[in-house]
Amino acid sequence: MKTIIRMMDHMYWANARLFAVLHATADVNYDIIKLMNHIAAAEQVWLTRLEGKSSAHITIWESNDIASLGARLQENERQYKRYINELTEAQLDDQIQYQSQNGTAFQSSIGEILMHVALHGQYHRGQINRALRESSDNPISVDYIMFSRIDS
Repeated sequence: MKTIIRMMDHMYWANARLFAVLHATADVNYDIIKLMNHIAAAEQVWLTRLEGKSSAHITIWESNDIASLGARLQENERQYKRYINELTEAQLDDQIQYQSQNGTAFQSSIGEILMHVALHGQYHRGQINRALRESSDNPISVDYIMFSRIDS
């Protein structure tokens, strides 16, 4: 459980760090904002599934709206912290049945889903940093080791 909590804390930190820079940048590429919105939407999808609800109503590749993105990321963090705080170590092995966005049925453990959520965002934050570099902006360090140095 400690590892999952630590990975999720890194995710919250990395999301906030990247959002702060993007929000302060005047000309942010549409694709970069779309990727950040995708991260937030995917986090919502998985939390909805963890709570036993359908995620079909959530669009995972939606707008380039940066105005509501910060609040959305903060709400995701709040909801995940609440969810994880109520979990026991034993529940990490509990299986959750859910459907993908296209309706395919799957089953995964709570622990596997939480690990996926933390790693999925890191993948897309890497894509965002690549896009920033290609547009002559500096990438934002969101490496775990950077987080651990700050948060230790």
